[in-house]
Amino acid sequence: MDDLLHDIRACRLCADRFAATETAHAPRPVLRAAPSARLLIAGQAPGLKVHQSGLPFTDPSGDRLRDWLGLDSATFYDETRVAIVPMGFCFPGYRKGSDLPPPPICARTWRAQVMAALPDVRLTLLIGGYAQKWHLGIKTGVTDTVTRWRDFSPDAIPLPHPSWRNTAWLKRNPWFEADLLPVLRTRVAEVLA
Repeated sequence: MDDLLHDIRACRLCADRFAATETAHAPRPVLRAAPSARLLIAGQAPGLKVHQSGLPFTDPSGDRLRDWLGLDSATFYDETRVAIVPMGFCFPGYRKGSDLPPPPICARTWRAQVMAALPDVRLTLLIGGYAQKWHLGIKTGVTDTVTRWRDFSPDAIPLPHPSWRNTAWLKRNPWFEADLLPVLRTRVAEVLA
């Protein structure tokens, strides 16, 4: 795993692509993992704040995600227990003020190797459509997939992105907080116990 993480953090496959975005930035792969991790958080790609900090979910969406999971920061960032492996390891940049999608070459190049190096994962949290499509092999949208969360549990639970942009989605779907979050917190506690 150490060699794989070193290779990923040295990856520059998308350097030209990132240099051509509104942010004109260099690649900075951000992930955390250890072979002993029992919980996998599979997100989309780091945002600008995470790109700058080098630590996943160091932004308001991370605060919301930790609340959803019932985890404190120390547990959430304990890579021996929690792997945080997005579909794209680098901030993809902006186009017209919105985050670009994670480049598919990242998952094609690294995802299978990382998954093989995480043999003890008991629960995978699939945050957003890119992670849901890759891990579940489905083509449905986020709302349809998250609505069907029981179909994938107990091994995987699809989630919407915890971004403030999804606050309206959360208000339109009160079942998420009432039905899914209690099960999610219980399952996370079981896996990390």
